[in-house]
Amino acid sequence: MTFNLKDKLINGDSLKELKKIPSESFDLIFADPPYNLQLKNKLTRPDRSKVKAVNDKWDQFQSFKKYDDFTYAWLNECKRILKKNGAIWVIGSYHNIFRVGNAIQNLGFWILNDVIWNKKNPMPNFRGTRFTNAHETLIWASKSEKSKYTFNYKSLKCLNDDLQMRSNWDLPICNGAERLRKNGKKVHSTQKPEALLHRILLATSNKKDLVLDPFLGSGTTATVAKKLGRNYYGIEKEKAYFKAAEQRLKNTKPIEDDWLDTLKNNRSKPRIPFGSLVELGIIKPGTNIFDNKKKVNAKIMADGSIKHAQTEGSIHKVAATILGAESCNGWTYWHYNLDGAVVPIDYLRQRLISNN
Repeated sequence: MTFNLKDKLINGDSLKELKKIPSESFDLIFADPPYNLQLKNKLTRPDRSKVKAVNDKWDQFQSFKKYDDFTYAWLNECKRILKKNGAIWVIGSYHNIFRVGNAIQNLGFWILNDVIWNKKNPMPNFRGTRFTNAHETLIWASKSEKSKYTFNYKSLKCLNDDLQMRSNWDLPICNGAERLRKNGKKVHSTQKPEALLHRILLATSNKKDLVLDPFLGSGTTATVAKKLGRNYYGIEKEKAYFKAAEQRLKNTKPIEDDWLDTLKNNRSKPRIPFGSLVELGIIKPGTNIFDNKKKVNAKIMADGSIKHAQTEGSIHKVAATILGAESCNGWTYWHYNLDGAVVPIDYLRQRLISNN
C-alpha cells in the first residue's frame, strides 16, 4: 500500500492512525498530547476552584497507569515512524511532562534539551495558594544517541539578535486575532501560539521536511509548517477541532520560496579520503574516470591514487597537474558513469556521508 503523507490532515484516533504509517517516514514530530490535568472527571485548579478552560474528556484518564500506557503506546509508534536522523518535540505541564520524559528515555530516544516556554501572560493563581503556573516544558529528543539531527544554529542566533538562543523562551500565549473562535467561544482550550512552532520548526527542520503532529488540535503545527515550506501530516480525533484545522489551513498562505532560505551552519564535514571509497568497494580499482567533457581520462589504482598518462597521484594532484594549476578539487573535477549518467565522484562521497 502506497502512502502519500505530504500535506495531509487525518480525522481519526491517533494511535490507530500512527500504526498505519510506514516506518522511518518523518523528519520531525511535534506532539502536544493530553496533559492529564487530574484523574477525576471534575476538573479544578490547584487551589480547587473550577477550571472552565480545560475540561475536555480527551484530557481525562482513569489512573496514572492508564496515562502511562497511552504515553508509551504513541511514543513507541512515533519512534518507529521517525527517520534515523529525525527528532521529536513533546510539550507538557508539571502534570505530565516528567512521566512523558521518563517514557522518552526508556524507549531509547536521546534527550537533547528541555526548553522552558515562559508565558508572558499566564493565568494567575487566584487564591494565592501556589506559585503562578507561568510556564510549560518542552522536551527535544533525537531518535537515538547516534542520530545526526537537524539544528539550525545560525538561524536561531540570527533570530536572537546574534546571541546564542537559550533554552528559556519568552513567548505570549495564543490570544487576539490568532485565537480561533466560534460564536465568540474558543475553538480549542489549549491552542498553541504560532510563534512557538515557528521557532521549533525553524530550529530543527528544513524546507521540504515532513513534519508530523499526532495530536493536531486546532492545526498550529500544520499551519506554521505550510508557511515555512515544510510538508505536514496531522492527526486529530475530535471532529470540531479537525474541521477548524482544515479551514485554518485553507486560509493559510505559504511564505514565498525565495524568502525561506535560512543561514546554513558551517559544521565541518567529515573528511573522507578517496582511498576509503576504494577500500570499501564503493568504486573499484581499474574504473575509468574523466573530466566533465570526457576529454581527459584516468584510471583508479588499488591504493586510491589515479593514473593519467605518465602522471600519478591523488585525485587532486593529478587534476591540478592537468590544468597547470596550484590546486584543484578532484572531487568535482573527476566524473564517472553511473547507470548511463555522468556524475562527479563527489556523489559517492556524499552518499557515504549520508549513510553514516
